[in-house]
Amino acid sequence: MHDAPLIATLVSGIVLAFVFAALAHKLRLPPLAGYLMAGVVVGPFTPGYVADGHLAHQLAEVGVVLLMFGVGLHFSLKDLLSVKNIAIPGALGQMAVATVLGMLLGWGLGWPLAQGFVFGLALSVASTVVLLRAMEEHRLMETERGRIAIGWLIVEDLAMVLALVLLPAVGLVLGGDGQGGAALSFGAVAGTIAFTIGKVALFVGLMLVVGGRLIPWILKVVAHTGSRELFRLAVLAIALGVAFGAADLFGVSFELGAFFAGMMMGESKLAQRATEETLPLRDAFAVLFFVSIGMLFNYHVMLTQPWVVLAALLIVVFGKSLAALGIVLVSGRPLRTALTIATSLAQIGEFSFILIGVGVVQNLVSKEAQDVLLAAAILSILLNPLLFKLLDRAKPWLDAREARQRDGAAAAATATPTEIPPTSPLSGHVVVAGYGRVGRLIGEALHAQGHPVLVLEEEKECVAMLHQQGIATIVGNAARDDVLAAANLAHARALVVTVPDAFEGGEMVRVARLANPRLPIIARADSDASKAHLRQQGADLVVLAESELARGMLEHLRAGQFAQTASSGTA
Repeated sequence: MHDAPLIATLVSGIVLAFVFAALAHKLRLPPLAGYLMAGVVVGPFTPGYVADGHLAHQLAEVGVVLLMFGVGLHFSLKDLLSVKNIAIPGALGQMAVATVLGMLLGWGLGWPLAQGFVFGLALSVASTVVLLRAMEEHRLMETERGRIAIGWLIVEDLAMVLALVLLPAVGLVLGGDGQGGAALSFGAVAGTIAFTIGKVALFVGLMLVVGGRLIPWILKVVAHTGSRELFRLAVLAIALGVAFGAADLFGVSFELGAFFAGMMMGESKLAQRATEETLPLRDAFAVLFFVSIGMLFNYHVMLTQPWVVLAALLIVVFGKSLAALGIVLVSGRPLRTALTIATSLAQIGEFSFILIGVGVVQNLVSKEAQDVLLAAAILSILLNPLLFKLLDRAKPWLDAREARQRDGAAAAATATPTEIPPTSPLSGHVVVAGYGRVGRLIGEALHAQGHPVLVLEEEKECVAMLHQQGIATIVGNAARDDVLAAANLAHARALVVTVPDAFEGGEMVRVARLANPRLPIIARADSDASKAHLRQQGADLVVLAESELARGMLEHLRAGQFAQTASSGTA
């Protein structure tokens, strides 16, 4: 259909994605493999129909925008600030390591310095879509690990915005086009950097000051019209409009603009409804993202330069992942968190393609190097779900390791009385273990109602925020015996365990039950198995999101309101 390339690209992408995803499911492969294969089939390097690559890329960009918008809906500014101390140095440090490794590979292959630098920088940044899909599939979005990964991703996006602006100047400095870099003054580069940072800061400031008030107000006004169609249109207009405006006016990426739009909309009470309205469209366009990647894949490079592709893949999967692992461990985070972050970053995607494409246009990178990067990217995307499966298999070992560490910490605390947290003087208080998104909602509601609240939290940034709000806090892991003992459970009114990890939550419940057999304990769960485990450990009430939603609906039905409405309407 030469007269309707948009329709042809859209239809061929979705239909073939479905066919190959179904085949991948039959072969017990991840759906991503099917999506990528669909792109290879309609790409320019295979015979037959060739879809419009430019249109496919733009459709894929819509999927990335909607995905980042959805993340912003569930990611508050407090979440972002709570991980800044690890996300900023971690992302920049990991990017530096990967860039150096890429430059070393280029040096070994005899590439120009500029080409090695751009190639290494492209290897250093993870794919937004792949990372977020992995976070959602493994229910990590609301965990500390998920917050760190998303914060890490935002820092990488900001760094890439700056890199894309400065790439032509960097090429001159490194002599990529043969013109020499001496004529380029340091002042010109510094001015460009300052101007770019200023535009980003202006955009963020406008979103926080104006967007934080205007976007929720627009949603409220539209919701009062009673039109679901108009509400859905308003959500999409805000998401896409802010993303486009951010890129066009401030030079910020579409992804970052959509993320801030979602984060500001998340301040509205209608955020959950906005999520539901955009979910189907977001998933459909996210599939097209992987199809567009498959279209870029020139499989001939696997035959002509297999060892170069393998070396680039090793940098992505092992080099930068090991760097991230070491950085997270040095920051004092648990091994489980470090492994999750390292696995999440063991792939590359959309920003890598954009950067290497700009490098080709600027004559800094050869077409062969671009093909190598694309091949390494697709292989890393295919390997990423398998790496997460390996991480899941390591869960029993990690659980046992953390249990031994907690026992050792408890023994050390017993041997060193000065390290034991002082016992809280509160009485009749509610102890909230964990202050993530769920814990924050509970703690702030109880505090606003005048009930005494004691939070157990080990994140220093979160503790500082609690102190500013006047909420009592004990710093430490709530699964430790000494931390729970300091919570004065004998005189507490209730314990609310909000941590999403069932094993860690179960340990808190077990220790608390031993400390006070009559203490009411409420815990959260994300599966039936987790619910059974928490009940076995001694929780009085375990809240499972799906079950509570169904129960609320049934209670509404039992109240007879629908029957009364129906009878009055019939009459």
